[in-house]
This record gives sequence, C-alpha cells and structure tokens, in this order.
Amino acid sequence: MRRLTVVLVSALVGATLAMPAAAQWKWRSKTGQIQYSDTPPPAGTPDQDILQRPNSGQQRRVLSPVAASAASGAASGARVDPELEAKRKKGEQDEAAKKKAEDDKLAAQRAENCARAKSYQRTLDEGGRIARTNDKGEREILDDKQRAEEARRARDVINSECK
Repeated sequence: MRRLTVVLVSALVGATLAMPAAAQWKWRSKTGQIQYSDTPPPAGTPDQDILQRPNSGQQRRVLSPVAASAASGAASGARVDPELEAKRKKGEQDEAAKKKAEDDKLAAQRAENCARAKSYQRTLDEGGRIARTNDKGEREILDDKQRAEEARRARDVINSECK
C-alpha cells in the first residue's frame, strides 16, 4: 500500500511539474527546425508552421496585411459588407456624439465656474466684510492678507475658466 502511495504522489508531482511545458509555443522555423519557446513565434511565421500554442483551444486569428486591408475596406477595392460598414459608421457617430456631449458638459461647467469666480471677485473688490466657517465650525472674518489670497485665487480661476 505504501508503495502505491509513493507511486501516485510521484506521478502527481511529475504531472504538476510538466504543466508549464504544456504552456509552450512550438513552431517550425524558416530553416525547417522545430522551435520551442514560452513566447510567441516571430511575426512573419505562417499559421501552418505553428505546431502548438499555449491554449490549444483558443487559436488566434492573425490577418495578413492583404486580409487586414480587405477587412477594413481600404483601397483594395474589396467588397465590404454593408451591415458591418453601417455598424462601424454608427459606432463612430455614437463615439463622436459622446465626445461632443462630454465637451458640452465641460464647457457648461467651465462657464459656471467662471460666473462664480467673477461674482466672488466682485464681492472681494467691494471691500465689505467676508466671513467663513473654519474647521471647528466657528465663524471667522477674513483679514487683509486672507482677502488678498482669496482675490488671487479668484483671479486664477477667472484666468483658467473664462476663455
């Protein structure tokens, strides 16, 4: 019984150690030699020369430059599926609409920031008392130094947001 346990444990350890070997690439080089590596073969290796991939169930599909240009409908004159072309155009339009909506949202936000900064700057320029609440929840009046700092910050915001 003990001998059977040793054999089973040895087989299990051997199988575990062999697992990384199954995750290897195997291909035939241009000179005809079989190559093994944990990295994919060079870019110019034809698909039929790749003998083993790390995940045999998932073969990657690599388009040749000719097939890629035909798939994109570029100047190859190849016929493009109208459905795919319509989906591609719709995707581009959706992407452009999304970008425009984001730009409009940012522009509105900048305009609001600009208006608030200008209003605050007017309040600071009027010279009246300005009070704020500190971290402890206490009300404090800005002195001249704090007022000048607030005015500088308001000008910075106006310069950056009001373009």
